[in-house]
Amino acid sequence: MNLKELLETWAEDAQIDQMSLDKTSRNTPTLHAKYLSLLSDAKLNLKRVESEQKTLLKDKWLYYNGKLSREEIEEKNWEPDPFNGLKVLKGEMDYYYNSDPEIQKSEERIAYFKTVVETLQEIIGNLNWRHQTIKNIIDWKRFESGG
Repeated sequence: MNLKELLETWAEDAQIDQMSLDKTSRNTPTLHAKYLSLLSDAKLNLKRVESEQKTLLKDKWLYYNGKLSREEIEEKNWEPDPFNGLKVLKGEMDYYYNSDPEIQKSEERIAYFKTVVETLQEIIGNLNWRHQTIKNIIDWKRFESGG
């Protein structure tokens, strides 16, 4: 489930039917289990993309430092000369790492999965306090009816 679908699903699941508070209350553990499962998957995906990035960063370090063979470079479909003939100083290497499209894409994927994890943690936090929200609705209805 992507982030947009997750938010759309939560927008539906977050609704509290004020005419069926008992049903909503009974449904809370089911919703909690659903979003906990999604959170577990998202955490595993985040760990996977972080591990992939570590491998990519090692490969890119070898590439930019001239430690890959021509065959390895061709196998990865990378340009034979990452600097286009320029002489690059060690202190300038960060510019190349930071502007590398594959590293940028990897960092975007990590940021995406971090956002998914944070969103799911917020949703679960909301579900953890849903009983209090339902109680407040009941108290408010009682107050409105003069009781």
